[in-house]
Amino acid sequence: MVSSMKRTTLILHDRRLGEIKQVAAERGQTISAVVDEFLAEGLRRVRAPKRRAAKLPAFDMGEARVNIADRDQLWDFMERG
Repeated sequence: MVSSMKRTTLILHDRRLGEIKQVAAERGQTISAVVDEFLAEGLRRVRAPKRRAAKLPAFDMGEARVNIADRDQLWDFMERG
């Protein structure tokens, strides 16, 4: 039973409509059911809280042992290993 559903008109790109028809056929669903499912998922994603990037730890490593801009000093340091 369909409850509180409204009829509407969507203007879709031909390619998108073809993809939706293919998904509907593969699932044995109507185009309306597939579009409703896709819209519901899209709305969930839009409303979901945004994830913050993880804050990485920072460490004080002290003074640099060599000036990396000085090629000769860097080479000597790498040679001593």
